[in-house]
Amino acid sequence: LFCAGRKGGHKGRARQYTSPEEIDAQLQAEKQKAREEEEQEEGGEGATGDPKKDKKSLDSDESDEDDEDYQQKRKGVEGLIDIENPNRVIQTTKKVTQLDLDGPKELSRREREEIEKQKAKERYMKMHLAGKTEQAKADLARLAIIRKQREEAARKKEEERKAKDEAAMAGKRLQSLSLNK
Repeated sequence: LFCAGRKGGHKGRARQYTSPEEIDAQLQAEKQKAREEEEQEEGGEGATGDPKKDKKSLDSDESDEDDEDYQQKRKGVEGLIDIENPNRVIQTTKKVTQLDLDGPKELSRREREEIEKQKAKERYMKMHLAGKTEQAKADLARLAIIRKQREEAARKKEEERKAKDEAAMAGKRLQSLSLNK
């Protein structure tokens, strides 16, 4: 339901609503008008014999271009002033048949830089794993020092353990000798 009175609505004012039957009647009347106008246009085209319309109906490619030119000229003040800007790019729409999907796709600067960055990182990792970079050489030297330290610590621990065992064995011998007396 639609409100017929659209002046400022206040709580105390009475409102008038259109009934659903009236709305249906209005819609039917509008549809009937549209049909009559379409019939007049169809009948009128053949009778007038406008050469421009006949040309458009024969060649659809040119009609699209004419429509685009006409639409571009109508926008704002652009139609009144000729602009000679060499930097201005006129956008043209391409049809699906004109698209070149098989051709090489040009990458943007950011995409190219990203790909170069990834390749450089891969090259560095290969050289690093081969031990040819400064970082890898430093890491390998550090690892060698750590290995030596660990070997020395293990050797010292082993010697201490052996010394303890010998001391314990010596203590047992003394005890057993003293008991044997």
